[in-house]
Amino acid sequence: MYVDTSHIIRGGKTYTRHLLRESYRANGKVLHRTIANVSQCSEAEIAAIRLALRHKGELEHLGTLQDAVTLQQGLSCGAVWTVYHVARRLCIDKALGTTRAGKLALWQVIARVIDHGSRLSAVRLALSHAACDVLGLDTFDEDALYENLAWLAEAQAAVEDRLLVQRTKTTPVTLFLYDVTSSYVEGTHNALAAFGYNRDGKKGKRQIVIGLLCDEDGQPVSIEVFPGNTHDPQTFAAQLAKVKTRFGVTDITFVGDRGMLKGQHIEDLAQQGFHSITAITKPQIDKLLRTGTL
Repeated sequence: MYVDTSHIIRGGKTYTRHLLRESYRANGKVLHRTIANVSQCSEAEIAAIRLALRHKGELEHLGTLQDAVTLQQGLSCGAVWTVYHVARRLCIDKALGTTRAGKLALWQVIARVIDHGSRLSAVRLALSHAACDVLGLDTFDEDALYENLAWLAEAQAAVEDRLLVQRTKTTPVTLFLYDVTSSYVEGTHNALAAFGYNRDGKKGKRQIVIGLLCDEDGQPVSIEVFPGNTHDPQTFAAQLAKVKTRFGVTDITFVGDRGMLKGQHIEDLAQQGFHSITAITKPQIDKLLRTGTL
């Protein structure tokens, strides 16, 4: 038994005919007879009839196939795997280490890239992504991530040093870019929060000041947080000591804007044999114009 389909064109229109037919033998010849005209059936119904005819000896399995299959959503691994390998390429995993604390810190980095959220959201993210499988971690909760932040604060200098060592294996860093920004905070229970020059335009909000030190390619080298009432130039001395003492760099050029590198700082750099690049002020430009230098 089979479905015989044919197409007929009449008056520019195409008509489709479906006949349910069977083959039989009579007087040594194979003949065909029509059992039913099923042309009124939809394409899906015709396909179902053909499927049933192909499996006519095992129709009971067709009826229970869907019930026998259980569908389950697995953990998503693409995003975690991609960011993890980027972190390995940048040697972030080596800088953080292979301890549980280091792996938790690496997950906090990866979670921040995938979804900007809180510690609790990072835990929820790990429940739907293959974080533990990719990083080799046991289960954790938000308290473990908050404790991990304390570990990060203590290990920050060592992590930054390891990152710089990996970066300077081929080319030493001699040019440093430095600038500061600020971020307002909610609440009052913050040891560094204070009123200061608010770049966020949030009046009445305490803030913290953040200094970012980068190499000549703009890659972060070190970050430091200062009290919110710290003026930009006051953060510069800490960066100078950091580069000279911690990083052991002797051939240094600092790049900063005119609000960062002022006269006294430039003199301090010159006395220690360092160089600086900054912008000049409008009065200085006017003087150079008057003297014909420009």
